[in-house]
Amino acid sequence: MPPLPPAPVPSRSAADWNDAIRVLARTAWGRPFTDAERKEYHLLLVGWAAADRAETAA
Repeated sequence: MPPLPPAPVPSRSAADWNDAIRVLARTAWGRPFTDAERKEYHLLLVGWAAADRAETAA
C-alpha cells in the first residue's frame, strides 16, 4: 500500500479562518444558517482545524 500524501499546508492562519467564521456568523444575525451558509461554515471550520493543527505542530 503506498504511503499517504502529506497533508496540505494551510495558506491562512487559524486566526484568519476564525475571523472568516465570525464574519459569516455575524451575517446570520442569530437566525439559523441557510444551506449555503452551512456548507460555507463547514469548509471554514475544516480550514481552521487544519491551520490550527499546523500551528500547534510547528
